[in-house]
Amino acid sequence: MTSDKIIRIGGGSAFFIDSALAVPQLLEAGVDYIILDYLAEGAMGLMGRLRMADAGSGFPADFMDVHIGPHLARIAETRTKIVANAGAVNPAGLASLLRARIAELGIGLNVSCIAGDDLIGRNFPDLPAGLTSVNAYLGAFPIAAALGHGAEIVITGRVVDSALTLGPLIHEYGWEAVEFTKLAGGTVAGHLIECGAQVTGGTFTDWRAVDDWTNIGSPIAECFDDGSCIITKPDGTGGLVSFGTVAEQLLYEVGDPAAYIVPDVVVDFTTVTLEQIGPDRVRVTGVTGYPPTETLKVCATYDDGWRGIAYQPVIGPKAREKATKQAKALFDRGSIMLGMRGMTDWRRTECVLIGSGEEVVSKLIVEHQDAAAAGMFVREQFAAISAMAPGTSVSFGVQVQPCMALTSFLIPKAAVAATIDGVPFTGRDVDGFSPAMIVRPKILPGMNARLDGIEGSQIPAPRSGVQLTVLDLAFTRSGEKGETINIAVIARKPEYLPTLRATLAPHAIQSWFADLGTFDVAIYEVPGINAINIVLAGALPGGINVSQRLDPAAKGIGQRLLAMTVDIITA
Repeated sequence: MTSDKIIRIGGGSAFFIDSALAVPQLLEAGVDYIILDYLAEGAMGLMGRLRMADAGSGFPADFMDVHIGPHLARIAETRTKIVANAGAVNPAGLASLLRARIAELGIGLNVSCIAGDDLIGRNFPDLPAGLTSVNAYLGAFPIAAALGHGAEIVITGRVVDSALTLGPLIHEYGWEAVEFTKLAGGTVAGHLIECGAQVTGGTFTDWRAVDDWTNIGSPIAECFDDGSCIITKPDGTGGLVSFGTVAEQLLYEVGDPAAYIVPDVVVDFTTVTLEQIGPDRVRVTGVTGYPPTETLKVCATYDDGWRGIAYQPVIGPKAREKATKQAKALFDRGSIMLGMRGMTDWRRTECVLIGSGEEVVSKLIVEHQDAAAAGMFVREQFAAISAMAPGTSVSFGVQVQPCMALTSFLIPKAAVAATIDGVPFTGRDVDGFSPAMIVRPKILPGMNARLDGIEGSQIPAPRSGVQLTVLDLAFTRSGEKGETINIAVIARKPEYLPTLRATLAPHAIQSWFADLGTFDVAIYEVPGINAINIVLAGALPGGINVSQRLDPAAKGIGQRLLAMTVDIITA
């Protein structure tokens, strides 16, 4: 029997240092649940290092100090339920601290802790030394079970981001593990709100159309028993919920959109459709779900030497040329000093120039197995202010930090046992996914060929003779996962899509982003939202934690693509 109730879930945090304003805003909006997504891969390594220094730590302080702790009394009044992966590598420790705070306040809130994801003590012979965290990505059913046992605040370790939303929906609607379409719909809802204001106008291509960043609204997913949802935001807040903002977030950090794999279901985003049904209200329907896989993803982080970083302002004529020459001299000077100490040379040096014209900042990076070597470099670089390029000013941001690397692999689900407050979770797992199940969308005609039936009049006329760009025809959003970058390109009108596809051929993408080095290009069709998803495999060597580019999160790659001129397709 289908329920007619609507469950309103608010996205309160996209990462553990997200805005302090979202949770009180959502509490006043009257949502049923607030989810807080704290954990990127890099955060797990950081939390692992905190636990190594203090066994009672291993979770971000922001949950108690910023996001939830200050609002516990109000949460108790509203009976708003909280689901957060804020426990990181020590969810039991955070849950204990939270229970103590609740007892001090004398309010009645039941707390449950989901654990079992932490595999740091397991013997994985292929993993490197120096591990700081090893965690499997758990699914949503343990969260649903905890809520079913009366939990009002659920603290988890590493669960897949969208499970924070899917868990409450499984609990509220009684979805079974084989209802793949509904589970896929709940996953899409979670994926859309897990990054906070990114779906309500934050980082939107048409940023001028977004009013009041100061009071930008946090996302609310109004969810239904059939797996559909409406994305909106609290009344009276800034921001924007539109086809464009939701479409951009739908493909954020997605690889193959026909096979988005999470523990409970494999989701096909290519069939999703979006409908603007009112101001700041977009209906999301049409998702397809397949059985889940037999495995879980595991992410391991480990220490891999030391990094020294310094930022040097260089001012005046030929600033970039001066900064480049100076960087080489400082790296070479460091090599000489290493040799004098009988130490091996730098394993990596890099200079990233920020700015142009007569004012640049030179970001200097060295890496070495020995922390003392990195420390020597960051001290020595101050000599440049009096010994090298004219116009060199006082350095800032000088630091020595551990190099944190990560690796991912798959593990059988049977090898990971989730627990709820220390008791093994005994929910029934299902699997059975096969790539042969995927029904791929029909590929449009040749990437570089003339497309019959597409009239030139369907493309906007050039402005005063200026050639059209991707920005004229599309929204874009980019992100990273591991060493891969994806760029979602969503046509502003369906008839623009063939021109975009013809322009954004793999060879054109490789040429446009030649500075990223060597990478492979795959292009996927997403016809439900008139989009393509461009995946650049190997375009971010080492991933976000290793890369020292100006944009290691790949947020600006989609922005860079907007300037590419388009080849108008005519019949």
